[in-house]
Amino acid sequence: MLVLLPPSEGKASSGRGAPLKPESLSLPGLAAAREAVLTELADLCAGDEDKAREVLGLSEGLRGEVAKNAELRTAGARPAGEIYTGVLYDALGLASLDAAAKRRAARSLLVFSGLWGAVRVTDRIPSYRCSMGVRLPGLGALSGHWRAPMAEVLPEAAGRGLVLDLRSAAYAAAWKPKGEVAGRTATVRVLHAPTRKVVSHFNKATKGRIVRSLLTAGAAPKDPAELVEALRDLGYEVEATAPARAGTAWALDVLVDEVH
Repeated sequence: MLVLLPPSEGKASSGRGAPLKPESLSLPGLAAAREAVLTELADLCAGDEDKAREVLGLSEGLRGEVAKNAELRTAGARPAGEIYTGVLYDALGLASLDAAAKRRAARSLLVFSGLWGAVRVTDRIPSYRCSMGVRLPGLGALSGHWRAPMAEVLPEAAGRGLVLDLRSAAYAAAWKPKGEVAGRTATVRVLHAPTRKVVSHFNKATKGRIVRSLLTAGAAPKDPAELVEALRDLGYEVEATAPARAGTAWALDVLVDEVH
């Protein structure tokens, strides 16, 4: 099983660890595309601060994020699972998983990123600020920049098993599973059961809990149909829609009574 996650806007500090080693990151087929974004982002943020804030869409109160990006090559690096914070990652609670569940997380979780393309939670990265919606002056829209290298690398990373896609729309734009990979991909919405409305903030929390439940239980669904059964066994109310045509993903709605 491969689980595709969005990053978080807020991130923990880099700390005092050894700096980034780009060659050590997973998915080495993304190395050239990563280097292009890293170079332009660091150079942009080392120059005109106001221009950098405008490009990155940062408010006056987030000026410190520009300085952070300028030091990406020398800042301390930590496992991505410690860098990403926020609602989804709080609910996922990687640090509190038992040893077996942590090993499953290391194998199965892939976090998408405007800067790195995608990284595993064990990859060591510095804290940064660069969403997939950014348009860098030299590279253009990052979702477009990542599309071709992702199309080369991600099908192999997906292997022959289930792909659980929990990304937000901005990050899903960087890679859309196609062909037979799409047929074993499941996307998830979280709906408030009484109203059948999509929830927003709690969408992230529920997705984090789903991933934690699967990792803790050691569930290993091989396809979307098995995922539906696994989630129901774990106590989730799930409605599934199989693809209407070949080459499209399954759509899963997880229904929650209490929005918390």
